[in-house]
Amino acid sequence: MMARTHHPPNFFNTLLNANIEHVSPALRALSNGLKLALMTTAGRVGLSLIVIHLTIAFIGSWLAPYSATGFHLEHQLEAPSSQFWLGTDQFGRDILSRLMNGAGSIIAISLAGTLLGLALGTSIGLISAYAGGTLDDLIMRVMDGLMSFPTLLLALLVLTMAPPPEEWLPSWLAWNGLNVVLTIAIVFMPWVARVIRSATLPLKSAEFVQNARLRGEGTLYMIFVEILPNIIPVLVVEVSVRLSYAILLASSVGFLGLGIQPPSPDWGLMISEGRMFLVNAPWVALAPAVAISSLVVGVNLFSDGMRQAQKLPRTK
Repeated sequence: MMARTHHPPNFFNTLLNANIEHVSPALRALSNGLKLALMTTAGRVGLSLIVIHLTIAFIGSWLAPYSATGFHLEHQLEAPSSQFWLGTDQFGRDILSRLMNGAGSIIAISLAGTLLGLALGTSIGLISAYAGGTLDDLIMRVMDGLMSFPTLLLALLVLTMAPPPEEWLPSWLAWNGLNVVLTIAIVFMPWVARVIRSATLPLKSAEFVQNARLRGEGTLYMIFVEILPNIIPVLVVEVSVRLSYAILLASSVGFLGLGIQPPSPDWGLMISEGRMFLVNAPWVALAPAVAISSLVVGVNLFSDGMRQAQKLPRTK
C-alpha cells in the first residue's frame, strides 16, 4: 500500500475554515457597542449627520439642480436666492450643485485612506507586538520617526514625492484622488500601529493564545484568527476617530491645491478659491466650510457615542 504523502496545512485554507467561535464573540461585542452608541444622544445625532452626508454623496449628483462645472457668467457671485439656493461663485457656478457633487469625493478619499491606514497599521502593530524583542523595537522606532513629523508636513512630503497616478497606473485606474488616499494611509499608519500594539500586548499571553500555540498553530493563524477578532472593538473606535482627521487632512491638501484637481469640485479647493471673496461674497467659502464642519462634527459625535458606550453595561 502506497504511503500517504503529508501536505502542510495552507494558512489561508485554515483561516477560511476556522471555527466561527473565534469570531462570534468579537462580532457580538461590536454589535452591542453599536447598539449602545445609538442609545446615547451624541451617537444618534452623529449618525444622523453621517447618514445625511452619505445620502448626498450617493445621490447628490442626480439631485443637483445644475451642472457642477457649468458656467453662468451672467450670474457671477450672486447671493443665495430662489434660483441659486447657496449662491454662485466667481464663474457663476452653482455652489449647491458643487457641494452635492463634491461630497462623494471627500468621503471616498477620507474613508479609503482611513481604511488603508488602518489595515497597514493593524498589520504592523500585530506583528510587532507578537514578535517582540529586537524586531518590535526596530519597527516601533521607525513608527516613532514617522510620528515625529507634523501631520500636514508629512502629508505634503508624501504628496510631492509621489508620482502622478497616470504615470504608474492604467488610465482606467488613474484616479486623481489616489495619491491623497495613499498619503492619508501613510500618515495614519504609525498612530494606528501604536494603538494596536498596545491592545495586542495583553492578549499575547492570554490563555486562548497559549492553547493555540500548544496545538501547534502557526504564527499567522494566532495573529489573525486568535488575536485580531478580539481587538475589533478597538479597531471600530480607531476608525471613527481617524476618519474625522482624514476629512480635515483631505480638505487641507485640497485647500493647498494638491487634492482633487479642477474642474472637479473639491470642498477644500472651494474654500481656497472663495477666500478672496470673503468681504463681498462670503457664501462662496462659507458653504463648503459649513459642509466640512458638519461632516467632521457628525463623525466626532458618533465617535464620542462609541466611547461612551464602552462605559455602559454590556448586553448579552
